[in-house]
Amino acid sequence: MMVQPFGARLRAAMDERGPLCVGIDPHAALLQAWGLADDIAGLETFTRTVVDALADRVAVLKPQSAFFERFGSRGIAVLEAAVADARSAGALVIMDAKRGDIGSTMAGYAAAYVDKNSPLASDAVTVSPYLGFGSLRPVLDLAAEQGAGVFVLALTSNPEGAEVQRATAADGSSVAAAMLRHIAVENAGARGLGSVGAVVGATLGEVGVDLDINGPLLAPGIGAQGATPADIPKVFGAAARNVVPSVSREVLRHGPSAAGLRDAAARYAEECQAAVN
Repeated sequence: MMVQPFGARLRAAMDERGPLCVGIDPHAALLQAWGLADDIAGLETFTRTVVDALADRVAVLKPQSAFFERFGSRGIAVLEAAVADARSAGALVIMDAKRGDIGSTMAGYAAAYVDKNSPLASDAVTVSPYLGFGSLRPVLDLAAEQGAGVFVLALTSNPEGAEVQRATAADGSSVAAAMLRHIAVENAGARGLGSVGAVVGATLGEVGVDLDINGPLLAPGIGAQGATPADIPKVFGAAARNVVPSVSREVLRHGPSAAGLRDAAARYAEECQAAVN
């Protein structure tokens, strides 16, 4: 059976459930705040609670791979189960792995995260293009073949990112602008929303680049980093409808209560929908 492209599935999910992505970030301080030990049992309880509470109602869940990797193979097993359970409940899963490499190594990362036969197979994966956009070709090609998505780091919300992303090329344009142009080329001809997206921080204020990439814009920074849903139209302008606002701590801090998590996610989804409209 032909799988719908990720962009089409993402648009449908956001239209049905609202444009919200909730991060699954089980870092030590958050486990402690939930009254859980910083061990594999705490990780499993935390992750299962978030998935059970939210996967049947939010458009996107975004596990941060690093917080699972730190527990070794047992942590990866928890991540595998979370991805499968979240997708079974109807949420799209963006694996926040930020992988970036060349050649066969990049092909290996692609097989891990977007090949439907992998136990970590997700609907999309985040990648870093700063070994050159062409280094992403293995993941871009496999994702297109499998109906998956790719989110390319373009203008991130961390202040250190500007050193590379705002650097200018010989033509005077920024590196970030060049990455966005490459993404637009990947999405050329896509019907509806393209499947190659960009990561653009919601905290940036004036981005100063063309965000018309015919693809989704994953926007971290809402909540604990200081941005609000009201910032979406200010930062993204005409591209606001294609924004996937990402909230982590400001939803997760309402756990371990499932009702608290659901209420917080519903509130952010409603505020983000109003801002986009």
